[in-house]
Amino acid sequence: MISSLRTPAARLALAALSLSISSALYAQNAPAPTASDWGGIGLLQTPTARMADEGELAFTASHTSPYSRYNIVLQPLPWMEGAFRYVSVANRRYGPEWLSGNQNYKDKSIDLKIRLLQESRWVPEVSAGFRDLGGTGLFSSEYLVASKRAGAFDASLGLATGYIGNRGDFRNPLAALNDRFETRPRSTGAGKFNSNGMFRGPVGVFGGVAYQTPWEPLQLKLEYDGNDYKHEPQNNNQNQRSPFNFGATYAVNKNVHLHLGWERGDVATVGITMRTNLAQISSMPKVLDPPPVPLKQRSSNGDSSIVESVGDDTPALDWTAVATQLEQNAGLRVQRISQRGSELIVSGEQRRFYYPAQGLGRTARVLDGTLPPDFNWFTVQNTRLGVPIVETSIERQAFVDYVNHTSTLETLTGHVEMGPPAAQRRETLYQAPLHRLDGAFNIGYQQSLGGPDGFVLFQVAGTYSANFYFTRNLWLAGTVSYNAYNNYDKFRYDAPSRLPRVRTNIRQYMTTEDLTLPSLQLTGTRQIGRDLYGMAYAGLLESMYAGAGGEILYRPLNERWAFGVEANWVKQRDFDQRLSFRDYSVATGHATFYYMWGEERRVISALSAGRYLAKDWGATLSVSRAFDNGVTMGAYATKTVVSSLDYGEGSFDKGIYVSVPFDFLLPRSTRARANFLWNPLYRDGGARVGHSYGLYQMTSERDPEFFFDNIRTIGN
Repeated sequence: MISSLRTPAARLALAALSLSISSALYAQNAPAPTASDWGGIGLLQTPTARMADEGELAFTASHTSPYSRYNIVLQPLPWMEGAFRYVSVANRRYGPEWLSGNQNYKDKSIDLKIRLLQESRWVPEVSAGFRDLGGTGLFSSEYLVASKRAGAFDASLGLATGYIGNRGDFRNPLAALNDRFETRPRSTGAGKFNSNGMFRGPVGVFGGVAYQTPWEPLQLKLEYDGNDYKHEPQNNNQNQRSPFNFGATYAVNKNVHLHLGWERGDVATVGITMRTNLAQISSMPKVLDPPPVPLKQRSSNGDSSIVESVGDDTPALDWTAVATQLEQNAGLRVQRISQRGSELIVSGEQRRFYYPAQGLGRTARVLDGTLPPDFNWFTVQNTRLGVPIVETSIERQAFVDYVNHTSTLETLTGHVEMGPPAAQRRETLYQAPLHRLDGAFNIGYQQSLGGPDGFVLFQVAGTYSANFYFTRNLWLAGTVSYNAYNNYDKFRYDAPSRLPRVRTNIRQYMTTEDLTLPSLQLTGTRQIGRDLYGMAYAGLLESMYAGAGGEILYRPLNERWAFGVEANWVKQRDFDQRLSFRDYSVATGHATFYYMWGEERRVISALSAGRYLAKDWGATLSVSRAFDNGVTMGAYATKTVVSSLDYGEGSFDKGIYVSVPFDFLLPRSTRARANFLWNPLYRDGGARVGHSYGLYQMTSERDPEFFFDNIRTIGN
C-alpha cells in the first residue's frame, strides 16, 4: 500500500504522523475529544476514531469559505455517533430569484460513525464511518480511522473514499475484485443512500494530531487533509496552497468551545460548539412544588395511631380530604380508594410527577400521615386514559425506615412489588366523582427547515385545548388555534409529486386561515384482558385528516416485547381546517412489533408494516435509545412500494428525533415532554395519519426497568 502512494506529500505526512504517535513530551492528560468543522468528533476537516461521552448532544456552527456548516451531533451509544447538518454554500443560490431571492444553496446530510475497536495499551481505537450517508451525497465519503494517545498527544491516521479522500493517494484495492471500484459516480439525487457509490474511487490518506497544551482550556490541532478540493460538488472547486491545516479549540467552559483554524493554506476557519449531556442531566430544584408531607410522628414503642377506629377495620377518615391531598401533593388524581385486609389500594392517574417512583413515594407519605397503623401495605393502581395499567405496592414500615435513614435504598427496593392490575375482591372506601372538564391555554410553535422559500419558516400560535369526559373511558378532546405570527408568506413552493397529495399541500393548510380547529376527537378506551388494551376514536384527528379508527395492543408486564394493530378510515380536510372536506379518502392501517434490547442500555425498536395515506404499502423501522432519566434519542426510516422516481426528492421518508422531559427544565414537576423531530424532506410517500393518543405510550408505565432505574426519587 505504501509503495503505491502517489504524492511525496502523502508519504511525508505518514512519516510525520508515525513520529507523533511515538512522541510524548509531557506527562499531561491526553486531549479530550472535540468537534471538527463537520460537527462530529475529529480534527478540522477530518474525523478521528474518538467518540463523545454517551448521551451527548452538541451543536456546532463553523465557517470555512465558501461553506458554512450547521451540525447537530448525537451520541446515543458509547460506540455510535450520529449527526445531521445543513451546509450553506455562499457562492451558489438555492433556486430562481423569484422563489429563493438571495438565499444560499442549502445541502442536507446525515452522518454515522461506529467504533470497531476500543483503545488498549498496544491497540489503537478504530472507527468506521459514513459522511453524507442519507442526504444529497454531494459530500459523501466512507472512511476507516485509527487513533492512539501518547501523553499529551492524540494522533490519528485514516483512509477514505469519496469527499474526505478526494486527493486519491492510491488506487482502490477493491478494484482487484471489480473494475467499477476504480471510479466513483456523481450523486444523482437528494436524499438517497449513496449505496451505488460507496467505497468507490481512489483512496485518500488523512490524519493528524491533537495536542493538549499545559493551559487546560486550550487544545491545538495539526491535520493532513485527504481532500485536494479539485473535485468539489457543483463544480465549486477551491484553491489549496497546502494540504496541512492548523487549528485551536478553546473551552470557555465544559459546555461551550470556540474553534479557530487556518485551512487550505489561505483560508481562516471559525466555529463554536455548544454541548450538553442529556443522559446526565437531572431535574432542576422544584421550588414551585409543594413540600413532601412529613411522616407521621411515632412514639418510642412505634405506635403511630392518631385516629379512633370505627368497627373492626375501617377508620373514620375524611376520604374526600385524603383524595384532595393526594392530588395536590402527590399529583395523583384519585378515582377509587379500597381496602383488602391490611392493604390500602388507591386507583388514580398520576398527573404531575414524571418518575413513577417519586409519585409512589409522595403517595406513601400522604397515606402514612393519615392512616392508622392497621395498614401495612400501600398500593397505587396507576391508570392512564381511564384504564388501569399497573399496580405498585410498597411496604409501609420499609418506606418509613428508608425515609428516616435507618435502612438502605437496596433494602427498600426489596419491599416494592409491581404487577398487572389485580381482579381481587376489594372493599370500596371512596369513589371519586367524575372530573368532567379540563382545559388550558398554551403557545404552539411549528417550523419548516431548509426549504427553497426560506431556511426557517415558522408559526407561533395561541391555542386552547379542552377535554370533556362523558365517562372515565369516553371523552371528547379538541384544540382551537389562532395564528399569532408567522413568516409563511414566503412559502410559495409546492414540491412536485407523482402521488396523491396527502402531505405536500401543507402550504395551503398553513396559510389559508388564522383561526383553525386542528383536532376534535372522541376517544374511548378499555382494558380488554390482563395484558390487552383497546382504543377507538373518531372526529377531526389532525389538521389534514378526519375519520375513525381503532387500535389494539398486547403488552405483557415484565416482557420486552409488545404487539399492536391499528386501522383507520380517513378523509382529507379542507385547507381552512374547519368542518369541510376534500374528495380524497383512504383506508390505512399498520401492525407494529415493539422490542426492547439490552440489559445495561435500553434500545427500543418498533417495526410497523401496512398501508400509508397515499395508498402505498410498506414498512417503517424506528430505533431509539432510552436513557435511565427518560431522555430518548432515535431515528426512523420508511420504505414503501413507491419507486424513488414516484416518491420524488428524498427517495424515502426518514428522520431523527430527540425527546426530553420538561421536568428537567421547569421549577415545577411535570409529565410533559419537549420533542424535536428533524425530517429533511416533506413528501407524500410513507405518510401516516396522526391522532391524539397511542396505546404504547399510554402503557409506558408497564416498564418496571424505568421505575427501578429511578427508584432513588422515591423519597423526594
